[in-house]
Amino acid sequence: MPDLNLLVTLDVLLAEGSVAAAARRLCLSPSAMSRALARLRETTGDPLLVRAGRGLVPTPRAVELREQVSRLVQEATAVLRPVQSVDMAQVERTFTLRTSEEFVENVGPALLARIAKEAPGVRLRFINKTDKASVLLREGSVDLETGVVDPAASPEVLTQALFRDRLVGVVRSGHPLSQGEVTVERYASGQHVYVSRRGQARGQIDDVLETQGLTRQINTIVAGFATAIALARDTDLIASVPERYTVHQREGLHTFVLPLALPTFTVAMLWHPRLDADLAHRWLRGCLREVCALQRVQSPLP
Repeated sequence: MPDLNLLVTLDVLLAEGSVAAAARRLCLSPSAMSRALARLRETTGDPLLVRAGRGLVPTPRAVELREQVSRLVQEATAVLRPVQSVDMAQVERTFTLRTSEEFVENVGPALLARIAKEAPGVRLRFINKTDKASVLLREGSVDLETGVVDPAASPEVLTQALFRDRLVGVVRSGHPLSQGEVTVERYASGQHVYVSRRGQARGQIDDVLETQGLTRQINTIVAGFATAIALARDTDLIASVPERYTVHQREGLHTFVLPLALPTFTVAMLWHPRLDADLAHRWLRGCLREVCALQRVQSPLP
């Protein structure tokens, strides 16, 4: 297979018309450049540069190659040069985002408006996130995910925080917990709907209640917060949901601070390193980060 590095050498030799000048330009010794010229002659089967008086002149084959070689070297250089910018207004591309329905409902409108303004050729495809496995990112069928980062997540996945959130309680208007102080005893004694994408029967709230000698009654287990809120709206069930990215689904319901010492949690975006330097993907990550930073929870809760 031909040594493609010889293309650069040939380009400089044909441009300079001198072994010594080409050697200086490529920071090579004259003898090294002479050896390179010998290899080029052997590879092309043509003398390329021949002596005429005190200088060298190109052969007809060299003249024929000069423009083609120059173009190839320029194109190869452009391919290997880092891309500095991308005109998103000209990009035609579909990004697949794996996230929760609640996240799409809360963040989606602002994100889509931003994309329509800056990159009308970009389309978002949202798919529901049912687990925390990173296999779809690794396979490339998903471009970006959002969610609470699992400490056991694959170390090859890159993450960046979007916002912090906390759990709050939600009940229908007129529910007993919509009146008076919500103590931990009143909260625990009610009937609850629990959200678990993995189908588990208990979670962090139950662990904290247990340390206080209390147990809550979980009547229903669902896979998403939107479903839990919908059930709380029309039943006596108590839903415990993220405050920030369920804000638009809790209209007409009573929301209260949980009477438990629960830590806040961070919602992040996740992507595979193969897309880290992709400028269009980097732009999308920037849009999502800025949209989340601009949104604020409109809540009277402390």
